[in-house]
Amino acid sequence: MSTHQEQYVVDGEGKRTAVILPAEQYEQMIEDIHDLAVLAERRDEETVNLAEIKQRMKKDGLL
Repeated sequence: MSTHQEQYVVDGEGKRTAVILPAEQYEQMIEDIHDLAVLAERRDEETVNLAEIKQRMKKDGLL
């Protein structure tokens, strides 16, 4: 992830209440969260080895 400088919104006491991020950084964070959610949903699925993946892709005409 590229480095960006965050900006904070503070209340009257100087306590951080919100953060302002560049849109690109925000979108990347949302994508990362989505990817982690997908991984969590699929963590109990059986794994498939590379040879099987290649065989399936050849069958589907993708290789």
